[in-house]
Amino acid sequence: MNAIQRTNLGQAWLVLLLALLFGMSLAGVQAALGPKIEENKLKETLEKVPVVILGQQAADELNAKGETLVITPNTVAVEKGPVTKYYTLYKADFKDGTLAGWVVKTKGQGYADKIELLVGMDADAAKVTGLFILDQKETPGLGNKIVEDAWRAQYSNKETTTPFKVVKLATGGVNEIDAISGATISSKAVTKFVNQAVSDLKPRVAQFKDSDGKGVQ
Repeated sequence: MNAIQRTNLGQAWLVLLLALLFGMSLAGVQAALGPKIEENKLKETLEKVPVVILGQQAADELNAKGETLVITPNTVAVEKGPVTKYYTLYKADFKDGTLAGWVVKTKGQGYADKIELLVGMDADAAKVTGLFILDQKETPGLGNKIVEDAWRAQYSNKETTTPFKVVKLATGGVNEIDAISGATISSKAVTKFVNQAVSDLKPRVAQFKDSDGKGVQ
């Protein structure tokens, strides 16, 4: 082995060593920050539950009165063939015990990475009341437009009897969702997660409410 080969081999080992050290450092940082990230995400989720169910204006008015919704988390297991899928279902009641609605946390693979979202439904799960993107890493300027109010508003106050459908140019059809230009995959991913959450949880909400429509713990 000549001097040049020895030099190249030494540089290759150095690159591998640096990559290993960087990977270990990154894993350590993620492990340290993981619990804090989840804590912040839970806090944001609880803050957004009233907004996703009532809308921003109504949620602000409720807050201005010094009132808030009573939020109860439930874990719901849905069997899908040989696989059991677990959802977090938040039940939200007004102070007098009247059921305000439900929020489902769900997630799945988008174009670039996982997308995590909150889907709101009314007390009878008859309508989707709102949508909030809790976490996403879609392409800036394209797929990340799923977070914009105008695009998410397409899902609000739509009946759950008909699944949502992504189209390239919405014509006013029932539950049509106008795809984001250049980000059809991201648009379809969000719509798929909403449809799945509604389909899986709509039949299950009855077990978390009593016959007169008021929340139960």
